[in-house]
Amino acid sequence: MTSLNLNIVLFDEPITKTDLLPLSYTRPISDLRVGITTLAQKWQSMLQGFYSTLTDDYLSEKFPAKITEDTYFIASNVVANEELAKHIGSLKPAEALVKNDKVIAVRGNREMIENRELTANIQYDGEVDRVNFLYDIFLLNDKAVKNDFERLTAGRASQPLSDTNTVIGDPSLIFLEEGATVEGAILNTKAGPIYVGHDSEIMEGSCLRGPVAICDGSKVNMGTRIYGATTIGPASKVGGELNNVVFQGYSNKAHDGFLGNAVIGEWCNIGAGCVASNLKNDYTEIKLWNYNAHRFIRTGLQFCGLIMGDHSKAGINTMFNTATVLGVGVNVYGSGFQRNFLASFSEGSRAGFTDVPMSKFFEIAERVMARREKKLTEIDKRIYEHISELAHNFKF
Repeated sequence: MTSLNLNIVLFDEPITKTDLLPLSYTRPISDLRVGITTLAQKWQSMLQGFYSTLTDDYLSEKFPAKITEDTYFIASNVVANEELAKHIGSLKPAEALVKNDKVIAVRGNREMIENRELTANIQYDGEVDRVNFLYDIFLLNDKAVKNDFERLTAGRASQPLSDTNTVIGDPSLIFLEEGATVEGAILNTKAGPIYVGHDSEIMEGSCLRGPVAICDGSKVNMGTRIYGATTIGPASKVGGELNNVVFQGYSNKAHDGFLGNAVIGEWCNIGAGCVASNLKNDYTEIKLWNYNAHRFIRTGLQFCGLIMGDHSKAGINTMFNTATVLGVGVNVYGSGFQRNFLASFSEGSRAGFTDVPMSKFFEIAERVMARREKKLTEIDKRIYEHISELAHNFKF
């Protein structure tokens, strides 16, 4: 870690923020999980200072920015690394660190940034990873899990692994935090490490092929098959088959069914037997709904599965087409393939969709969050009400 006591603001670029909807509806970009930790947590581990976020106005009550006369502004979609942290920590007032004409970080105050009153732009020649689009989350997850694993476990000893497990590859690439339980599983580290967080559990008969991260308080049900690069965020429960999936946290896919090349938000539930395609039958390039363009755009990808916003749910045996996007607070069920984009706060099936009243949404959300001993605050309610108003622009 670069030992400096800085005032650091992770700022959201408006265009990127919209490109990352629906996941960025409910959080700053820096709160997105890629790898074991969030983007913000990566910076906090490498660059010492006081952190806050500069994001959309409707989120600022929950995520306020603290801007002083000497603030280090870092683009929130940039994935931290030690070399970048050193360069940012050495910036002088009114200097900006840039790569390919895109700002990485700026040192100054709000007025200097808004008026572009910079004395120097420093070109950065090193590697820079950015989360620009939704699919970057699962595309960058392999590298991110490996880097996070190395950083989080350096100089530390894993809790002992039970001899009921079968290890294929290097056992030193398996790390169990305190309270983690793994019994009767097959753990393969030949392609990457396996991280098991505090008080998490991997049940018997499960097969994990790294890189995989099972974050704090999560459960992997019996007989689950997980291919890398997959992250199961905190307090989640998974089962069935997963391949290159990132769960942000507090979500369930507890039963059989397939997810691949997918990103699942918080407080989601995927019912038994749900399947989501990640490859078109004709193997052609995938198009994905984009909120900036207000249409489906080319991705250059052959594999892309389900993108699910916070508090969305899928009933049993729901089928999703390749590259389906669900907004915030969507409740979908019924037979047959669903549409490739479902706007926030809608519920129904192929027979038709209706708006979800906010009173009903809040009632369900409170019940769901109570199961994890969390509360839906009045601030949260104001955020969701604002998202509901925004969502009407995408109803069709």
